[in-house]
Amino acid sequence: MLAERAQDGDTSAFETLVLRHQGTVYRVALRTLGDREEAADAAQEALVTAWRRLPSLRDADRFRPWLLRIAARGALNAARARSPEHPLPEGAEFADPATGPAGRAVGSGLRQALDRALADLPPPQRICWILREMEGLAYEEIADVVDATPTAVRGRIHRARTRLVEALEPWR
Repeated sequence: MLAERAQDGDTSAFETLVLRHQGTVYRVALRTLGDREEAADAAQEALVTAWRRLPSLRDADRFRPWLLRIAARGALNAARARSPEHPLPEGAEFADPATGPAGRAVGSGLRQALDRALADLPPPQRICWILREMEGLAYEEIADVVDATPTAVRGRIHRARTRLVEALEPWR
C-alpha cells in the first residue's frame, strides 16, 4: 500500500499519493476559502504537513480522511485568521469549475448565487457541507475530519442546507 511505503520513507510513494489527492485537497481549500491563491497556499501547506506527520498516521487505510482532516483544519484556520473586516474575498469561488461550457453558461447565475450563499455560511457549517455534498464523505468521516461527533456534523449540515435553500429560493 502506498501510504505504508510512504511511511517507510519512500518518497515516490508519497509523490503518487500527492498526485492522487492534491485535487481534492485543493478543492476543499478553495471551497472553504473562496480564493485561488489562498487555497493553493493552504493545499500546499496541508501536503507538507502530511509529509511531516506521516509517521503519526496509525491506519494507512485511512490516509484520505487523515489528509482531508489536515486540509480542512488548515483551511478553517486560515478562514478564521481573516480579520472580521475581510471575511471572504469579493467574487469568492466555491462551485465546481469543471462543468462544460453549456453548463457554465446556463448555471453561471446559479453558481454565483451558490458561491455567495456558501460564503455567508459560518466556516464549520461550510466545511461540513462541502465535505458531504461536494466530496461525498460519510458523516463519520466528516466528524473525524472536523473533530466533532457525527450528530454535531448532521446538525451543521442541516443548518447549512436550510440556509442554502433559503438563499437559493429565487432559483427554484
